[in-house]
Amino acid sequence: MPWVPALTSVFIVSLLSFIGLLGVLLSMHTLRQVMFILISFAAGTLLGGAFFHILPELVLEAGFGFNISLSLLGAIVLFYLLENILHWHHYHHIGEEDRHPVGMLNLIGDGFHNLIDGMIIGAAYLVDFNLGLVTTLAVALHEIPQEIGDFSILIYSGFSQVKALLLNFISALVAFVGVFIALWFGQITESVLPILLAFTAGGFIYIATVDLIPKLHQELYWRKSMMQLIFLILGIGMMAAFTFLE
Repeated sequence: MPWVPALTSVFIVSLLSFIGLLGVLLSMHTLRQVMFILISFAAGTLLGGAFFHILPELVLEAGFGFNISLSLLGAIVLFYLLENILHWHHYHHIGEEDRHPVGMLNLIGDGFHNLIDGMIIGAAYLVDFNLGLVTTLAVALHEIPQEIGDFSILIYSGFSQVKALLLNFISALVAFVGVFIALWFGQITESVLPILLAFTAGGFIYIATVDLIPKLHQELYWRKSMMQLIFLILGIGMMAAFTFLE
């Protein structure tokens, strides 16, 4: 039975969400000082994850037809609407802590990403135990830079370090829902997976290009701008490098 190894694998991958503890070792003042670098890296990992991992998997699974294009664009439109709703909610609750909606958007997008990871791991164990192990390793490897980026975005959005870690872990636990879906409904998983992949890719592209990269353009000093470019490319490059390990 694949239940025990699949659930164990998802639990181990979920623990990677606590890699943000590396950021907790820094003081909040220091973290704020290097936030422009972390946001650049986060934008790079989101773009790299979408273009090097999710979209190729999507094309392999279902090609690139009208339904996939519609799902991608639908995700972008939906994230735009969600961001507007979150902005409206914020400006009508003056007493709330100042938080940028991109944090909540990223949690939603990452939740779908983790759901898919759980489904992929569960489906792999249904086929073969060794395939399940290899798939778990591949998911874990690309989760490391992704989780650092997610933690950075939550801090940038105004969350405390402890709350950012907790929310990131809760988002990671959505993978358990994915593994249950895969193990209980194998055939349904195959039909729904391409749409979820397209939705996740669209969400990641929206967050990186609409929320994060425009923020980087506000930097006026060329040295910092060059550092942002370097870490943006580093984030993209790291996600590209992980494709050779999958």
